[in-house]
Amino acid sequence: FPIIARERIHSLVETCSFQEMDAEMVSVDALQFTGVASYKDKLNAYQKSTQLKDAVITGIGMIGTHKVALGVMDFSFLGGSMGSVVGEKLTRMIEAGTDRGIPVVIFCTSGGARMYEGMFSLMQMAKTCGALAYHSQKKLPYISVLTHPTMAGVSASFATVGDLIIAEPAAMVGFAGPRVIKDTTQAELPAGFQTAEFLLEHGLIDAIVPRNEMKERLVSYLDFMSRQP
Repeated sequence: FPIIARERIHSLVETCSFQEMDAEMVSVDALQFTGVASYKDKLNAYQKSTQLKDAVITGIGMIGTHKVALGVMDFSFLGGSMGSVVGEKLTRMIEAGTDRGIPVVIFCTSGGARMYEGMFSLMQMAKTCGALAYHSQKKLPYISVLTHPTMAGVSASFATVGDLIIAEPAAMVGFAGPRVIKDTTQAELPAGFQTAEFLLEHGLIDAIVPRNEMKERLVSYLDFMSRQP
């Protein structure tokens, strides 16, 4: 079942340990996008209905005894789509983790890049991955958690470059939807090929972790990944 970002953070971090970053950052309508409704109107509507400024919450907090840079996406805000604010907040959070010498943990859920922002949204794929590459050069761990659904521009960027990639049971993970792939390739697709279970069997992810075990398992993974050689 869906879970909003703040509830997930509450279930993961130690009490009063989470310090949110860039909480007031909001998207601008650089393209002056219009359709059935304008982008500006959609942003206002989702900000009111979700009490979020955009589709991700970022900050620094404690998971067990480990201080981490944590990003949690929220599908209820425009389908978790990644625009300039999501990309910028994640990049700043990753850089903060690198500067502090601490692990990065990102909970991913998204329909992909935010079409209302055009190329401004697509460039976030490279920006977030660039920040993670520098984080990796410093030999700092990054754990990516794929939740339902993680698709398109997010699955093709920061979601799938973790040192450890885990997923919730039955999470849908992929790039394009199955109908688009079938119509494009004219191929018969394996049953359940975009599920976490299929991806674990074929090596794209490292583990499937039920939500009620997530914090305990993250602490165990962080213990292991933080050991000095």
